[in-house]
Amino acid sequence: MSSEPRHTVPWSIRYLQIYNLLSSLAWVILLGRVVLLVPLVGFEHVHGGAGTWLRWTQTTAGLEVLHSLTGLVRSSPVTTVIQVASRFLLVWFIAYPFPDVARSPVYTCMILAWSLTEVVRYTYFYRLLSSSRPSSQQSAAGLLDGWLTWLRYNTFYILYPLGIASEAYLIYLALEPASEIRHEFSWTLKSVLLAYIPGSYVMYNHMMTQRRRVIRGKQPTRGGGGASVLTR
Repeated sequence: MSSEPRHTVPWSIRYLQIYNLLSSLAWVILLGRVVLLVPLVGFEHVHGGAGTWLRWTQTTAGLEVLHSLTGLVRSSPVTTVIQVASRFLLVWFIAYPFPDVARSPVYTCMILAWSLTEVVRYTYFYRLLSSSRPSSQQSAAGLLDGWLTWLRYNTFYILYPLGIASEAYLIYLALEPASEIRHEFSWTLKSVLLAYIPGSYVMYNHMMTQRRRVIRGKQPTRGGGGASVLTR
């Protein structure tokens, strides 16, 4: 009596499944906190109620630079570093030392843009890694995957400009308090603002390239490529 061979999930796939699932949950919690805080205490207190969670959730996302550099995922190290570094700047060197800047409603807009983007992105990758075979388009799983794919490659048209504009404005607000600490700090932030022009162009083109690839039917599937099929 023969038995079907058991499929062994590679450790890299298993790790990325757990990473993406936990990351999605962390951003869902953050999104829920912000949605509750705004009507209860107002925009000016969002940082006090959600800033620490945001800071450490985003810090954990620094692992994605290692994922890219080690080939665990097929993301470009350049685009990954650009996005992670810009967010590190906002959470550790803008909102953290200058809480008055984070009292602006723009800070909440930034968190909403980040949270919605990351909930979709991490959930999409978790589903991609967890699907052993393509789901039927008539099945509930197939419909879910279809919606996630649509959200993943279309919501950035709104969320990306909203996030970028919010980040740039918060950096602008931090220029004055930064100059009171050290003039070099302020000049560094001004340089970062200038770098946002080519940086945002590179990131937007990166997303457009990913979208075109998916629309043409070349979206990554979980198969022989293993974890290396994932792109940021």
